[in-house]
Amino acid sequence: MADASPLTGMNALKLSDATMMVEPDDYDPVDEKLDVAEINPSQLDDDEAEQAPLANNFQAMKARLLHDFPDIETESEAVHTWPLEGWRQLPKKERGPTFQCGGHPWRVLFFPYGNNVDFASFYLEQGFEDKPPEDWYACVQFALVLWNPNDPSIYTHHTAHHRFTADEGDWGFTRFAELRRLFHTRWEDADRPLVEGDAANMTAYVRIVKDPTGVLWHNFVNYDSKKQTGYVGLKNQGATCYLNSLLQSLYFTNAFRKAVYQIPTENEETLTNSAYTLQRLFYLLQTSNDAVPTAELTRSFGWETKHIFEQQDVQELSRKLMERMEEKMKGTEAENALSKLFVGKTKTYISCINVDYESSRVEDFWDIQLNVSGNKSLDESFQDYIQVETMDGENRYFAEGYGLQDAKKGVIFETFPQVLHLQLKRFEYDINRDAMMKVNDRYEFPETFDASPYLSKEADRSEPYMYRLHGVLVHSGDFNAGHYYAFLKPEKEGHFYKFDDDRVTRATMREVLEDNFGGDYDVASEHLAVRNPYTRTTSTKRSMSAYMLVYIRETRLDNVLLGVSQVDTPSHLQRKLDEERSLREQRRRERDEQHLYISVNVISDESFKHFQGLDLAVWDTESEEDPATPKTYRVLRTMSIREFTKMIAIELGQEADNVRLWAMVNRQNHTVRPDQPLWDQKMSVEDSYAKNGTKTHGFRVWAEVCERKDGKPGWPDPQLHGSPNTLICLFMKCFDAESQTLKGAGHIYIGRQEKVSELAQPILQLMGWPAGTDLKLHEEIKPSMIEPMKTRQTLQQAEIQDGDIVCFEKVLPDKELAAITQNGGYADAREFYNYLCNRVTIQFAPYVSHNREEETFDLVLSKKMYYDQFSAKVGEHLKVDPTHIRFFAINAQTHKAKPPVKRTPNTTLQQILTPQYGSYGNANQLPNALYFEVLDLSLSELETKKPLKVTWLSDGISKEETFEILVAKNGVMADIKPILKTKANLDDETAEHIRIYESHAYKIYKELSDNFSVASVNEFVMLYAEKIPTEDLEADQDDRFMSAFHFNKEPNKAYGVPFIFRVKPNEPMKETKQRLEKRTGIKGKQFEKIKFAVVQRASYSRPVYLDDDDILADVATGSDDLLGLDHVDRSRALLNGRNDAIFIR
Repeated sequence: MADASPLTGMNALKLSDATMMVEPDDYDPVDEKLDVAEINPSQLDDDEAEQAPLANNFQAMKARLLHDFPDIETESEAVHTWPLEGWRQLPKKERGPTFQCGGHPWRVLFFPYGNNVDFASFYLEQGFEDKPPEDWYACVQFALVLWNPNDPSIYTHHTAHHRFTADEGDWGFTRFAELRRLFHTRWEDADRPLVEGDAANMTAYVRIVKDPTGVLWHNFVNYDSKKQTGYVGLKNQGATCYLNSLLQSLYFTNAFRKAVYQIPTENEETLTNSAYTLQRLFYLLQTSNDAVPTAELTRSFGWETKHIFEQQDVQELSRKLMERMEEKMKGTEAENALSKLFVGKTKTYISCINVDYESSRVEDFWDIQLNVSGNKSLDESFQDYIQVETMDGENRYFAEGYGLQDAKKGVIFETFPQVLHLQLKRFEYDINRDAMMKVNDRYEFPETFDASPYLSKEADRSEPYMYRLHGVLVHSGDFNAGHYYAFLKPEKEGHFYKFDDDRVTRATMREVLEDNFGGDYDVASEHLAVRNPYTRTTSTKRSMSAYMLVYIRETRLDNVLLGVSQVDTPSHLQRKLDEERSLREQRRRERDEQHLYISVNVISDESFKHFQGLDLAVWDTESEEDPATPKTYRVLRTMSIREFTKMIAIELGQEADNVRLWAMVNRQNHTVRPDQPLWDQKMSVEDSYAKNGTKTHGFRVWAEVCERKDGKPGWPDPQLHGSPNTLICLFMKCFDAESQTLKGAGHIYIGRQEKVSELAQPILQLMGWPAGTDLKLHEEIKPSMIEPMKTRQTLQQAEIQDGDIVCFEKVLPDKELAAITQNGGYADAREFYNYLCNRVTIQFAPYVSHNREEETFDLVLSKKMYYDQFSAKVGEHLKVDPTHIRFFAINAQTHKAKPPVKRTPNTTLQQILTPQYGSYGNANQLPNALYFEVLDLSLSELETKKPLKVTWLSDGISKEETFEILVAKNGVMADIKPILKTKANLDDETAEHIRIYESHAYKIYKELSDNFSVASVNEFVMLYAEKIPTEDLEADQDDRFMSAFHFNKEPNKAYGVPFIFRVKPNEPMKETKQRLEKRTGIKGKQFEKIKFAVVQRASYSRPVYLDDDDILADVATGSDDLLGLDHVDRSRALLNGRNDAIFIR
């Protein structure tokens, strides 16, 4: 960045946050912890002191103090001297005469006695009489020199640069020179003081420079990327700067953006669809005025919090993203759009020198990985990539029909794509350090380059292969800590811009190219050692360097950078985002006006009739679709109860006088019931809430609706209120044993002195049941207290009051009740209430390691159900025998399965989900979810089995697949093979020739025979199974077998999959290697790096390394000798580099 120049080392202090508006008797506060860098003649060596110009030699002083900045042009310069006389008689603050530079007025601001310090303070400030224009700014490099007019060799100075603005109109040095030294009899080594006779001169050297990017020396306070550049950035979620740089690069590859827009997503507008979220992100980058968040996109990838705090490999991310978008584009108008943009072709060949024979293979590539280490430029990397290897001598190539031949082996390009992604290998695994390291070597790349020299002779050259630089993705830091950003050129003839997360700035070509070549800093630019903010270390090497380059073929620039307008964006996307934007705006207004409104939760007879549960409603639910959910009204606090009642009446389709509101109260038994009507219709909602509402749960009301009689509302006779037989309002619930429901039936009024038996008539009227229907009545006092009502008592004697709930049910014949109970139902209202009190919704998910693809589902169960009861419910849902289902509790943090739940008859579901402290497996498990596994055998049979984990090896030993196998505890290893055949889908021939061996510490412990007892298998060993190689089956009598294993440098650092290898007598190691390559499945350069050794089984034995001429059978003579493969553990190298492989769901 422009402000990271050599002069930033000079600590310039800002005087105030605005132009100087300080009263004459006031001082300005400063941060005294900051110091300025002083450079005086006395601090220079003898040669420099002799050459130091005099202070009145203004041209020489200016040349010495105002150094040139690379790529920055001077607009105007001025030198101004202000004679300071009568220093000790000056006021506390003094301003010098105004002078002009670059068409702007300037002056020096002086604090003779210091600005709250014991130093003279000098500042340069703009000299406008009034406040400068709002958008005014000037980029100024300046020096202030205080000198003795009688002896110009005596002076002190400071230099700085600053972006002067209307808000930051002054900049300078609070600690310019120590006051006691200025008036001392001798200044430094001179024989007179600097301030002599209370007089001195102050010379200001001012240079205004051109601002090439619009942000030179900008402090970025209130910086608006959209306003300054026309583009917006992406927000960093934690460590997603690498993702941001790639997304911006793809966004400004306009043809890619247009192809993404062409993916049909109108029928899949979900935030789990990565194509849809990428469309949304691109559209927001196109239309937003602020930085765009990426959280939606990363969630659609399936990333969790840990993933957004881990930096990943950009090349791998790019490939994964391309693959996922390619899948989404299949069968659409965008099909093959990405391959046309990004795919080129290489040819890998082996061509014989002396005969006409060539073996070749043409492959697609999406990007090219180029070596940085050992190469100085892009051209050298390409030459390295296509270099030809000669195969001669012992390394001759076997050509079919010609035998062993001298040949040339290499890779050449057949075509290059329209958009060329070059991945520079800045990160490499260092074997000596056993860690990934960053390659910071200088590596140059051009603005344009010709790719044709790297093409094969047969390649089509009808169109030039000239490429122009479009993007440079940069990493700053080292492997363990750093930051990513990108330089991109959005338009064909436009400028480069720096996209650094949420900030976008214009960039110079030096910033794009030279600053990202890596290598050492230019000593001439005075970068002796620079501190990196990410690694917190200093170095003379640049920490920032390009790691990915994007070039576009010049003849295809118009196709790739075509215009993308609103017409190209999916209409449903625009509509959806506009709706969300309107909703956000509405919510913002609601937040701003929140103090004017109050929320009121309202239930009605209608919601009560739909409600099945305890009490009158569930108040804390948010399900708007459920008609039983209380409706929330957001009303003005000043609205009257009459107006509010009218509003509710309209929604209920009633006349306003047909509706009456009741205040709900929290009773001591933890129920919420109506207390009394809101009689005062003129009272405001806020005052009514203050008088009748509950402070902890907001304002809750019941909207009562009455029937009209003779065109008038039929409210109860008010004459009865206050009489001995005062009417009370009761809520009626009906329990239907046949349908297993408990729902509201409505409300009734009845006199307090009436007997409980008198409730029958209004109940039968409510339900439309015939007279004489037998009923059972219960009072719902609270969820856990449902009491039968005595028919001979009066309601007053039964302590019934307004808002109480009476539950009724039909009396059914014993035969019907028995049938209900037999079907798992509840025959009595109190039993059903007990179920409601203990019901819980449990999510059942298939056990993660199981191969069946059962769906995740929810069941509503009772916490008091025993194991066999809830197992039966799950079996009924899955349509399988419940005795074949096994359950697992789930760890709340990792979501991994805990040990299987033991099947015990008296264990309840609650005990399984929330076990008591001290019981097995109680720690940290989900209280509302279980994994299930459908077994091929019953749980009782399972108890006779032993679970074994067997890893099946295929393709040599390079592919592994682990299976869980259940074998009879009294079985043998032969019993495993038919089960493995089924699980691994093996053919008959393979199944007939399986061998199983035991491994411990990455070495083979022993091969297990078919009659080896399963019970003897230790749980701490690994079991491997493989098809016996054909060459092993054909072994001669003189051949023998030995165990082989992998290690890195030292035999005790074993890793990987061990294997059994056939050893032939008299076979040189050169031929043995060919068989080992086939046996292991490790190929190419990776195999060539392996060193082979004979190692004794003892942990600290020294390996005996083998040459090509050695015979393995002669070296490995001991019964405990092992064959060791010494090579780098690539899985560990990846582990040292990245915690998890990146993925996109």
